[in-house]
Amino acid sequence: MTEAVLDNASPHWLPRQPKSALDHIPGNDGWPIVGNTFRLLADPTGFAQRMVARYGPVYRNTALGGTSVMLLGPDANELILFDRDKTFSSEQGWGPILNLLFPRGLMLMDFEQHRADRKTLSVAFKPEPMRHYATELDAGIAAAVDGWGGRTVRFYDVVKTLTLDLAATSFLGVPLGAEADRINQAFVDEVQASVSPIRKPWPGTQMRKGVKARAYLVDFFEREIPARRSGDGQDFFSQFCRATDDDGAPLTALAIADHMNFLMMAAHDTITSSATSLVMLLARNPDWQERLRAEVATLDTALPLTEQLDRLVLTEYAFKESLRMMPPVPSIPRRALKPFRFGGFDIPAGTSVGVGITYTHHMAEYWPDPDRFDPLRFTPEASKGRHRFAWVPFGGGAHMCIGLHFATMQMRLLIAHLLTRYRIEASAGSGDAWQVFPIPRPKDGLPVTFVPLATT
Repeated sequence: MTEAVLDNASPHWLPRQPKSALDHIPGNDGWPIVGNTFRLLADPTGFAQRMVARYGPVYRNTALGGTSVMLLGPDANELILFDRDKTFSSEQGWGPILNLLFPRGLMLMDFEQHRADRKTLSVAFKPEPMRHYATELDAGIAAAVDGWGGRTVRFYDVVKTLTLDLAATSFLGVPLGAEADRINQAFVDEVQASVSPIRKPWPGTQMRKGVKARAYLVDFFEREIPARRSGDGQDFFSQFCRATDDDGAPLTALAIADHMNFLMMAAHDTITSSATSLVMLLARNPDWQERLRAEVATLDTALPLTEQLDRLVLTEYAFKESLRMMPPVPSIPRRALKPFRFGGFDIPAGTSVGVGITYTHHMAEYWPDPDRFDPLRFTPEASKGRHRFAWVPFGGGAHMCIGLHFATMQMRLLIAHLLTRYRIEASAGSGDAWQVFPIPRPKDGLPVTFVPLATT
């Protein structure tokens, strides 16, 4: 869908800028109609590096149906993500990409509406529900991981199935059952449609598949809502169905379904990507794999693992380093609601702007030898003095990822269960090629072998 169509469908949005409004920003508009979409999707990091080398850290680019200005580096991240002056709209930034697929998702809300819905959603991430999730995740991960021993598996595929099952257990309170495969495919179709070069849901297009997938998922959630409203379930979906806004009114069935659609996608697709990159890096860095295994071995086997996760400090550093090297959301779009100045350029209201997370995470001035896996970058000593917006895999400001602690908890549990059972090995070339957008995934599925550890 084009920006013009979306602007007509969303009359509160600022009108689209005439193309000439950004002529003073250096850049490259690419080919007619598709712009630089194919160049960007083929090699996002290389594309950004080439653009910066030619035009500088503020440049104009046309891709995915619109023209935007990229602002790269920690200062740009702070300006846009922290958004002290409420200059930037997340709704109007993500809208041209996601409005047909995840309308009314938390990312597609601004300011007071975002605050109110985030407050309602936050009930799912309070201490008591998180303890419940930890117990469910621990049992689910242990059961799945037990079946991986002595096998070579496409890790992305098996962990995607696992994380969807875990998201269903945590948020829906029930296994997905017979519909699991169809639900998983629906999320795949939605996410892939978000970067389809054809932005209208014409027959035969990826966008059409994505729109149909959303309709199926919304129907799936709406069918469950009446029973959840009247029940006493403690899972997130049930609590959300019974929740009321600041005026005491329940949320509409469509609002609940759209939030669940977005939350379930985020709770398994981004974690799938993060888990895959971390496992790949541990397979490629056996010294670090051994260090994490030794850390896990210090835990007290007489106590529940879920009560000792905070002791897995090196494991958390390794997770943070994998998020630095391959963030699950490579860039973040926003739209300027009023004019601003950055990097020596006056940028008008209505301009689509982008935050380059992957680019910032590989800036050598903040991350020496940026292609080297080094979890010790995240010790308090190494982090001291580093720009606070040099590492932003979870975003920042009011839109900081609501599920970041859930993701960290799940990753600690997964790594603890893997490393107490197996040595992770991968053949040369495994995971070398990745599709980076919309959410990174290895093109080969990352074949790895889980070699059972010798027991005495």
